[in-house]
Parts: sequence; C-alpha cells; structure tokens
Amino acid sequence: MGGVPGFDGVAYVATAIAILLSALASLLSTMTRKQQVEGGVVDAGILCELTGIQDPRVLQDVFGPPTMNRMWQGITLKQIARERRFPGYLISDDRVDWACMGVVFLSFFWQHALMDGLVITAALVQISGWVLAYQLPRQV
Repeated sequence: MGGVPGFDGVAYVATAIAILLSALASLLSTMTRKQQVEGGVVDAGILCELTGIQDPRVLQDVFGPPTMNRMWQGITLKQIARERRFPGYLISDDRVDWACMGVVFLSFFWQHALMDGLVITAALVQISGWVLAYQLPRQV
C-alpha cells in the first residue's frame, strides 16, 4: 500500500470495505433475481438487470412480447446469459463481483505496485455497476 499518494491507511481500508460490501450486495441481489427467473415468471425489471438491456422495447425484440400482465414466462437463465450485454456483466455477473472481492483480499496480503491500481479498478467497476443499475427501468 502506498503506490498512489494519499491512498493508504484509512482511505485504503475504507475503499476495500466499500468494495467488499458493494460486491456482496450485488451478489445477493443477483442471487435473488436468478431465483425469480427459476420460478418461471419474470418482469422487465429483472430482465433488464440480468441482461443489461436498458430499453424495454429491445426486451420485446429479444425475448418476445410479454403476457397481458407484463410478465415473461418460460425464460431460462441460459437464454438470459446468451443475450447479456456489457452493462449486464457490470450489474449482475457473479464472476465480476467475485473478482473484485478477490482483488481486495489479495491486496491485503500481497504488496505490489500494481495492487493499488487493481483496487481502484475494482472500485470503479463496482461504482459503474451501481450507476448502470440505477439507470435501468424498474417498471414498464
């Protein structure tokens, strides 16, 4: 710790804790969304979050029209994974969240000049995921 001026001590630990909490919250949210998909009925908000598609009209092009109550039935996680866009990886990909958590844990035990950059990158990935999730439609 100490490759970036001013990014050591309390600031470093606070950033690391923020990354861990953000990634954990994202993992729990994604797990809940995946369970809802496995239940068989999903709405536009869930599909938008898991795929990263920000326009509900594009959802209709990709997954077909919803039913009368604005729900899609019979959508599988494999279909969602095939249609995932770049924002979907930042918002709801478990591998990205686990990688961010891994970088933070590794940075506490392995001191290297690149570690500060990797921790900052992990923080930016988590922040961008939350910003993109905030921009998704909740109800269509």
